Order: sequence, then C-alpha cells, then structure tokens
Amino acid sequence: MLDLNRLKALHAVAVYGSVGAAADALMVTPSAVSQQLAKLERETGATLLERNGRGVRLTDAAGLLADHAGRILALVETAEADFEALRGEVVGRLSIAAFPTAARGLLPGALLRLRERHPDLRIQLHEREPERQVREVTRGELDLAVIQDWMNRPMAIPDGLSRVTLFDDVADVILPAGHPLAERPEIELSELAGERWISGSPGTVCHDWLVYTLRAAEVEPDITCMADEYPTQLALVAAGQGCAIIPRLGRVSFPEGVRAVAVRPRPIRRIYVVWRADAARRPAIRAAVDALKAVSAGFQARHASGGTYSPDGPDGTYPPDGPDGALAPERAAGEVPPPRHAAGTPARESVFPAATSR
Repeated sequence: MLDLNRLKALHAVAVYGSVGAAADALMVTPSAVSQQLAKLERETGATLLERNGRGVRLTDAAGLLADHAGRILALVETAEADFEALRGEVVGRLSIAAFPTAARGLLPGALLRLRERHPDLRIQLHEREPERQVREVTRGELDLAVIQDWMNRPMAIPDGLSRVTLFDDVADVILPAGHPLAERPEIELSELAGERWISGSPGTVCHDWLVYTLRAAEVEPDITCMADEYPTQLALVAAGQGCAIIPRLGRVSFPEGVRAVAVRPRPIRRIYVVWRADAARRPAIRAAVDALKAVSAGFQARHASGGTYSPDGPDGTYPPDGPDGALAPERAAGEVPPPRHAAGTPARESVFPAATSR
C-alpha cells in the first residue's frame, strides 16, 4: 500500500518544481523529502526523479503518480473535514494568512477570540500579499486567507475556493492640512492632477493599483516617495512630501497636520476570507470565519462615528448580515460596479453546509 506521506512529498515536488521548494512548503528538510521519495521508488519499483541539468525533473511514472496523489490528498482532506464535522470539535491545526493591514488590524482580535473559545485549536499565522495567499490556499499550504480585492481592479479567484465578505474598506485621499483642497468635504480625483504622490514600492498591489486608478482618472502619477507601510505614508504626507490614498483600515491613528478627504470615484476594496471548498465542513474553518466576522463587525461599530474610519452605508452603518451570516454584498449607490473576475469562477458568497449532528 502506498504511504500517504510519501505521496504528499511527491505531489509537493510536482507542484513546486524542486525538492528544496517542496521541503519549504512542507516545512521539512530537503533530505527528508528525498528520503520519502527514495522509499516511494522502492515501493513502486519505478524511477521517479531524473537529473535535468543542475536540478531534477519528474519521470512520466512520477507525473502519473503525482496526479493521482493530488486527487487522493483532496479526498483525504474532505474525509478529515467530514469527520471533524461529525465530531463537532474545533481542534487540530489551522494555518491563516492575511495581507499586512488586516494582519495588524483584524487578526490579533480574531486569534484572541479563537484562543479563548477553542483552546485546543493551534493557529499558525502568516503575513502575505493577496496573490500569494490565493496560490497557497489553492495548493493546500494555507487553510484560510484574508485578502483584499479593489473593486476597480479585481483579482481572479481560482475554481475550488469559497469566500465570505468581511466588509468593504473605503479609501480617502490624504492631504497636508494646508493643502487648498484639504477642507473640502469631497473632491474629484481628477482635481489632483499635478500633485506629488506617495505610494508603495513598484510591483506591490498598492503601487500598481494607485497607478492604474490615477491613470483611469486621467491623472499621470508623479510618485516621489515610496513606502510600503501606511503609517509611514501618513507621516510623509504630514511632512508635506505629497498626497496618498489610504484605506480606512490602514489608518490606525492620524498624525498632526493631515486631512482625510472623500474622493470620487470612491476607491473601495472588499476584504474577505477564502478557503478551499472541500474543507468547508471543518469546524475549525467555521470558527475562524466566525471570529473574523465578529472582529470585523466590532471594528466597524467602534469607528462608525468618525475618527480614523467610518462605514459608508446610507445610515452610517454597514449593510446587515445576509442569510448565511456573511456581510451582505450590496454596495452604496454610485459606487463602481462589482468586480468581474478575469479568470476562474467568479467569486461567490459562500454558505457553510449544515453541521452534521452527532
């Protein structure tokens, strides 16, 4: 009988392209992966790896077995999820990732809530950029990911992932207090032509989105300062080095000398959590999603009356919970249309399956 751990090692090499990368993904040493593959070769009587320049590549036999391994591992995950659902216990390990702003603003509260309610659940937290998170959830390296999706530049979500919206995060333009537009309640993005801009580093989601958004408004970005942390961007605005567009979740506190002004068209990023659909029955997945929703709702309530963050619903509140307990997906009138995903299945709001009673 084929050993599951050896199949997992082979599948990881097939997915990541090398023994070293597979070892990193499995959090073991390269020699441990090589040993598993050597044992699998003895079990099958087939050569699985062959030299290819400085590296190795899978043989045809290994490719065939790796394909079967992927399907077997998916079935095992489904079986484990169903068994956990049958027992109804929130136990085991759960790996969660979030983009930096959410890792700072949402995850600590959610982890505290999980630890208080489910002490036998062990959480492993990672900070990742959204695209990497989606890849790692799809490949089974992560169980859950908190990601962002700008409405005017959506990110494709692969088939096989489910999601629940946490909230919509509005961004405002941040100006020095003495700027001629700083006291306006709202401005058009096109009015900022000729301004100097503060952005994230080239190649990051924030930088690429800002350039795309400004050019869509016929504003050629003159980026003079690059900083990946929003507090640094706020400090640079306060120092008169330019203006920035910063989501409200990213504005934990305001330095002296800056003003946040609403801008049209209004930039909004949807913040949501994704997981593999096959794992939806796991009580640990349910518990983590519930914790994230609770922390998100608390965050909205605390900032509903102004300050560094305020919801944008018509009555000063966010839309009510939908029938599945997820935040309702409706958007305020006049906002940019919902994203059309360029590839994969359009992301949908997910309803957890009914729990199996013991």
